[in-house]
Amino acid sequence: MSTVTVRNVSKAFGDNVVLKEFNQTFADHEFITLLGPSGCGKTTMLRMIAGFEKPSSGEILIGDKVVSSDKVFLPPEKRDIGMVFQSYAVWPHMTVFENVAYPLRIKKMKREQADRDVERALEIVHLSQYRDRIPSQLSGGQQQRVALARALVAKPTLLLLDEPLSNLDAKLRESMRFEIKEIQKALGITVVYVTHDQTEAMAMSDRIILINRGVVQQVASPEEIYNRPVNQFVADFLGKVDFLRAEIRDGRAYLDGTGQSIPFSGDKMGRVELAVRPERISLSTESGDLSGTLESQYYLGDVNDCRVLVGEKRIRVVAPPESFARMKPGQQVYLTFREELAFDDDGSLDEKLKIVT
Repeated sequence: MSTVTVRNVSKAFGDNVVLKEFNQTFADHEFITLLGPSGCGKTTMLRMIAGFEKPSSGEILIGDKVVSSDKVFLPPEKRDIGMVFQSYAVWPHMTVFENVAYPLRIKKMKREQADRDVERALEIVHLSQYRDRIPSQLSGGQQQRVALARALVAKPTLLLLDEPLSNLDAKLRESMRFEIKEIQKALGITVVYVTHDQTEAMAMSDRIILINRGVVQQVASPEEIYNRPVNQFVADFLGKVDFLRAEIRDGRAYLDGTGQSIPFSGDKMGRVELAVRPERISLSTESGDLSGTLESQYYLGDVNDCRVLVGEKRIRVVAPPESFARMKPGQQVYLTFREELAFDDDGSLDEKLKIVT
C-alpha cells in the first residue's frame, strides 16, 4: 500500500517559510502532480516525502507508517521509494545495465535475481537493446529512461519525480510524458510528480495540487482545475487567459476601456474581473457581441493565433487555421465569448497574478 498522508506540514529555512500547513492524502495508485512557479515550495514538499528534508512541523505517513514527525524521521533508504531527479544522475563509467543494477547491488541481492529484475526494468522503459552502452552513447531521453529504470528496479511502492523532463527537447518531452504515465498505470504504483509545466501536469495527472508562495491554491482533476479555477492565479497559471475588468448590471457585462458590453448570465453583480480563454472566443468577419480590429495573426498550423483590439483592450483569440487566409490585419472583426469566468474585483488582480521566483 503506497498511500501518502501529509498532515499540517510546514517548512521554513530560518525566517523564510517556503511551505505552509500542507494537508493532503495521495491515494494508492494515484498520479499526483505538485505544480507551481519556481520557488513555490513544490520541490521542498517532494524532498520531505523522500526524506531529504525534515518538516519544521507536521507529520508524513507512507502507508500506515509514520516516516516523519516531531519524534520520528526515517532516512530515504528506509522509505521504500524510488526517485528520479531533474539531472539524469547516471554513472558515466557504468553501462546501462550496471547503472540500473546499482541499487540492487547495494542491497546485496543475489546476482541471478538482480539480473532478472534489471532485465525487467529495462524492458519496461524500452532500453533492453542498449544494456551494454555507456551513458555518453545515449540520447538525453534514453539517459532519463535509465534513471527511471534505476528508480523502478527495486519495485518501490512510491515513485517521486522531480522535474525529470525539463532537460529534454520539446518533442521528446511530449513522448516521455505518455511513457511515464503508461508505466505508472501498468505497474499500479503511486506517483508524486513535480513540475512547473502546466501541459505536463494536465496530460499526466489524476489530480493537480497547484501551489503559489508556499500555499496550496487548488486541488482538483485537470479538467476541474482548468474549467473551474478558484481564483485568478489558478486561471492564469493553467492555460491562456485574458482578464477584463467589467461592471455587471441588467444582465450585461460592460467592459472597461471598450465602450461595449456582452450578455452575462452569471450570478455576479457590480465590479468583476472576467477571465476569458482565447480558445473559447468565436471570431467572425460578419457579426458578434463585440466589434474590434484585427491587430495581428500568426499561422501555427493547427490554429490561427490572433490579437484583436477592442477599444483600448487587446484580446487574444485562438481561431481555426483556415481563418488565416480569409482575414487581414487592420480589418474589422467581431467576437463572441462562448464562456467566461467572473471573479469579484477587489482591485488586487495584479497582486494575485504576481509570481515570485
